[in-house]
Amino acid sequence: MGFFDFISDAGAKIFGEKESSEDVTVPIKQHIANHGIDTSQIQTQFREGTVVLSGYVPDQEQKEKAVLVAGNVAGVKGVQDNLIVGAPAVGESEQASAEPSSDAASGEAQWESKTYTVQPGDTLSKIAKEMYGDAMKYPVIFEANRPMLKDPDHIYPGQVLRIPKI
Repeated sequence: MGFFDFISDAGAKIFGEKESSEDVTVPIKQHIANHGIDTSQIQTQFREGTVVLSGYVPDQEQKEKAVLVAGNVAGVKGVQDNLIVGAPAVGESEQASAEPSSDAASGEAQWESKTYTVQPGDTLSKIAKEMYGDAMKYPVIFEANRPMLKDPDHIYPGQVLRIPKI
């Protein structure tokens, strides 16, 4: 399991003004799905600014993107990653999939990518230069964060990006 901090006043504004903490799990799950992530085996909870993601995702890339998409939402200050890469065992109930076993591949220790929090004045080229030593590798970062990023020129301070190994 891993816990990831985010800046709560940065990110997509998906919550309505009247939504309570009980109401926001649906928009969070829908927001994740809108970014091309299979949410059929994902359960979401929201407690005091923290999103808890549990269940199963098909691969490591979708796991990392699910955490970052959930965290890059205004009002979210953290994401507890309890996601497991793979599929539930045959006959395993949806409730059981919400509780990963201790040997499951979940949390930040299993992440293949690094994360980077965008600072004022950052560009993808500047981040690529810092992370890879080559500003022209910015498309690697852009592609790793699609569809969360729709344009390489539109990033914002506080946004957390995936920085894959190359």
